[in-house]
Order: sequence, then structure tokens, then C-alpha cells
Amino acid sequence: MRAVLMAGGSGTRLRPLTCDLPKPMVPILNRPIAEHIVNLLRRHQIREIIATLYYMPDVMRDYFQDGADFGVRISYAVEEDQPLGTAGCVKNIAELLDSTFLVISGDSITDFDLTAAIAFHKEKGSKATLILTQVPNPREFGVVITDSDQRIKRFLEKPSTSEIFSDTVNTGTYILEPEVLDYLPEDQESDFSKDLFPQLLENNEPMYGYVAKEYWCDVGHLDAYREAQYDALSQQVKLEEAYEQRHPGVWVGLNTYIDPSVKIEPPVTIGKNCRIGPRVRLDAGTVIGDNVTIANDASLERPIVWNGAIVGEEAQLRGCAIGRGSRVDRRAQILEGAVVGSLSIIGEEAKIAPQVRVWPNKEVEAGATLNINLIWGNMARRNLFGQRGVQGLANIDITPEFAVKLGSAYGSTLKPGSVVAISRDQRTISRMVSRSLVAGLMSAGINVQNLEATALPIARTVIPTLAVAGGIHVRLHPERPDAIVIEFLDRKGINISKAIEKKIEGAYFKEDLRRSPVQEIGNVVYPSDVNSIYRTAFEEHLDLEAIKRVYSKVVIDYAYAVNGAVLPQLLAKFGCDAVVLNASLNQTPLSVSDREGLLDQLARVVEALKATMGVQVSANGEQLILVDETGSPIRGETLTALMVQIMLTAYGRGER
Repeated sequence: MRAVLMAGGSGTRLRPLTCDLPKPMVPILNRPIAEHIVNLLRRHQIREIIATLYYMPDVMRDYFQDGADFGVRISYAVEEDQPLGTAGCVKNIAELLDSTFLVISGDSITDFDLTAAIAFHKEKGSKATLILTQVPNPREFGVVITDSDQRIKRFLEKPSTSEIFSDTVNTGTYILEPEVLDYLPEDQESDFSKDLFPQLLENNEPMYGYVAKEYWCDVGHLDAYREAQYDALSQQVKLEEAYEQRHPGVWVGLNTYIDPSVKIEPPVTIGKNCRIGPRVRLDAGTVIGDNVTIANDASLERPIVWNGAIVGEEAQLRGCAIGRGSRVDRRAQILEGAVVGSLSIIGEEAKIAPQVRVWPNKEVEAGATLNINLIWGNMARRNLFGQRGVQGLANIDITPEFAVKLGSAYGSTLKPGSVVAISRDQRTISRMVSRSLVAGLMSAGINVQNLEATALPIARTVIPTLAVAGGIHVRLHPERPDAIVIEFLDRKGINISKAIEKKIEGAYFKEDLRRSPVQEIGNVVYPSDVNSIYRTAFEEHLDLEAIKRVYSKVVIDYAYAVNGAVLPQLLAKFGCDAVVLNASLNQTPLSVSDREGLLDQLARVVEALKATMGVQVSANGEQLILVDETGSPIRGETLTALMVQIMLTAYGRGER
């Protein structure tokens, strides 16, 4: 008899464990789920297996090859172009199925009595027999109802609570006659439960349900994955152990050293070539893969540690899963339900909160506390703030979820009812982030003065006039077009001190976030005449008479980074002729070469118009490059020296 092993699943709900591994190859007690299925088939004298593959097919083919090492013969059918569904992939190999065959899912753990189920199928003269089981909560499965002769009368795929009419569910294991595949279309996606079985029922084909009493667990999500490990370890399901049982409930692989001072509470599985250091504690339910090193004084309470992982001194693992080749450094804590993807690094004294998932090849900095999933960025840092406030990759590190939490953390450091001004540049990504920050502030009972799209110098000038506790400005990073910068300002419009940064970081990482009752949630207002306030303040710092006496022509290049600019209006008021270039907004920042091209253009315009000077504005109004009357750029150290000379000339030595 042949069996079809459906092993094409990608296991989306098991990620990050399945980011670099197909779902059937995820290990249970250090053996892939598919290997346990193969062993089950072999025990029931089914030795010809056709595995249908789709997601990362080479992983399974490289592991099993022709099946000889596992006492079976395995061939493979790969769905090249698109997934064909549970029934479609079997229809695809119909020419290989010329007699009664068994279909079994490659992502479940079971010890079904397949021999008894096959005998039932033949006794009933069934065309399709579904192996069923009874579960406490059938909502995630296909519910099946049979008559007194076990003939199927009705079934419903993943019912709602009100639709549940039985606790007997479909396990995805079927015994079929080859002619039932005639009901399925060629080269089209189709499903057993949604497409084939309803047709068989409609055509009154003999279809029966065999209710199995043995263990079955659909490893469909991370909680089920952990439970299947614990059930297998406590021998609720009959699986072939990979290692020798050295003591009751303690299985240990070859060439593994366990220090005599290690405390082990069975049941525990420890793989081969492992090193367990002094005073390590292994509680019941712990599963350790092959080639794992656990340093002294580590405490492991029911973790699942995959092959090649390294666990540092005094580390604490609590009901978590640690992926292949990952490293957990000294005194790090991985708490209940957390999952660390393959080849990741958890730094010294870092903490991964319960249920948090870390995708493969990530790094959590020493001392950091990770409370949200680490998916897109490369690193979770201990410090939020850098030299320019909080910064990271747009919509990867700086996401709406991150910004809401950051806004809530900042608001939680202020008194309820305080007011914060928020501003941004004019790009769409900055609008998204600023709105998320506003939501977080409001949740902490903070009122918001929303300046909307406002250049940073204007925001700095206006904030002291608004009687606010501080401000936030969101803009694209001036040097990285794919990054966002969030700058926090004090009541004077100056970047906040290190002490305040630490308070915000503490609230963020410790999740010490204030949640205001409905009646105290913050409000948002939109101040008017922001530009006029800035113009008035700007004039106070100018020698207006000197400007009016000297006619000047200035060329201003905004490099497609701003529109509605204020500077030309100011210059016109003082009798200056302002020529504006590239003042429309481009959502995609310019490259360095493009900016240099615009600078060359600015130089030519200044020279052609015989202008007094030119200026290219960047960094949302906080950086500039000057061009003199000959078209030569003034920037870098030369510009710094010029600014210093102007200040010394204006104020004299020692006055400022």
C-alpha cells in the first residue's frame, strides 16, 4: 500500500521557526515531524511513500533522500508553479495511485492505529474513509457527523461556535480509492474538505468516518508546538525515541557530557554532543537538541532548544523555543511563550518578554528588554536615543506600533493633562509616524498641539510661545533616505537632555505606561498663525536697516524637500529678490548624486543671474550649503569657519 505524505506547508503560524524550514521539518523531540510520520507508516507496513512538496522542497529531500535510511522508499512530487491544495497535489500524482492509498498530513503528531483504520475501510467497502478524533474545542478543525454505521452524513470546515454540532473532527488523514480522484479537475487548486468530500456526499458515494482513540495533535501554531513536545516527552503519544534512556524519564544522546552537579527533573531529552555545565538546572519538560552548550548556573524550565544553540552562564529559559544555532548570552532571560529564530543573538542580561518572537539572524543588544516582535530590523537596542533622537529604518524599525508605544512612554513621563507640540516634515511616512505618536500621547492623557507639516526651525521657534511641556518633530534622516528621525524638544525648543531621554527609555522598556480613563484621554488642537510667529521672531535677530540698504538677490534651492516655503516671503519683505528653485515636494528623497547635480544647477543659476549668493536647504531646514557670487559652493569646515567668523564679528570676543 502507498501513502501520500502532504509536506508542502509553509507553516505561517509557526514563524519564526518556519522562516528557514518547511513545517514538516520542524523538530519534535529532536526529530522532524515528517520523520515521526514516516516511522508511523513503517510500523504499519506502509513502505512506499510519495511526499508532495511546495515550500522549501530541498530541505526535506536532502534529509530523507530515497528513504532507505528510514526503512522506506520515498519519491517526491514538487508543485513548481503554484500550490494545488490538499486534494490538488494528490490529483497531480493520480497516475501513481492505482490501488487503495492513504493520505496523511506532514504537520501533525499522532500514533494512530493505521492498520485498524485500513481494515475498517475495507470492511465497509468505503470509497473514502476519514480518520476522525474527538477534541475539546473543534472550532479550528472540520467537524464531522456520522450515523450509527459510521457513514458520514454531514461535515463543516472550521465552524463558528453557533455552528458546532459535534466534537468529532477531521484529522487530515484519509484512506481513499483511486477512482475518487476522478471528481477533481486537472492542474487546479482543490481541497479535500471543501471540494472532493462534498461531491462524494452529493453523489451518495460510500464515505465513512473511523474514530481513532489514539493521540493526535495538529501542530498548527506555536502553543500547539510546545504542547506536542511536552506530550511526547511525557509519553502520551508513542514516538520512537532518538536517544537512550539513561535514567527513568531522562533520554541522552551519544557523546554528551553532563556535569555531576547538574539537577535534572524528568522527563527531559538531551541530544548528542552536548555540554551541560556545573550547577545547571533542567526542569521537567526541557528538550535540548544536538550539539548544544549550556554554561554553568543556567536555569532551564521547559524550553525547547534546537540544535547548535549556546546558552550562557546564569541564563534563564522559561517555556520558550530557541532556534538552531542561536546564542543566549550570560544572564539573559527568555520568558514563557517567547520564540527566538535561528542564528539570532540575545545579548548579556537582555530580556525577551513573554510571547515575543524574534525572527532569524537578529541581535538583541546586551541589557535590552524586548517587548514587541523583532521582525524587520536587524537589532533590538538597549537605548532608544542616539545622537539625533530616536532613529531607524522607515516602516521597519520605526513602525506605527513602535511610534504609538514611544508616544505613550513619553506621555507617561509627563503630568496628566500636559500639552506637547508635534510637528513633521511634509512626507507621507512622517505623517504616518506623527499620527501614531499623537495616539500614544493621547492614551497617556496628554493634550497635543499639532503643528502638522512644519520645518524644524519653525517648530523650535514656535514651541516656547505655546506654553507646552515639550515637543516632538518627525522627519526623514538627513543622510539616509530610508530612515526616520524622531527628535524630542524641551519647552524652549531645544533637544531634551540625557536625563529626560533615560526617563523615556525607562518607561518604554519597562512598559511603565499610563493608560488614562476615557474622560481623561488627551485632545488635539491645531494652532494658527504658526508662520507669522516665526516671521516675527526671525525679524528680531536681523539688522533690518542694513538689509534694506543693500539690494541683494538670493537663489534658494529646496531640492524637492519642501513646499510652501517661508523664507522667500521673509526676504521679499526686507527688499531682497528671492529666486526659488525646486520648491515642489518629492516623496522619494534624492540620492547624493542627485543633490550634487542640483547644487551644480544652483551654482550656474547664481552665476547667470549675477545673484549675491545661493543656498541649498536640507535636513528639513536645519542644514544648508552656500554658493558664493562666482558659483563656488561653501560647505563643511569652510562653512563652519564662516559662521564662526560672523558670530565673532557680530558679538566680539568673549561676549557669547
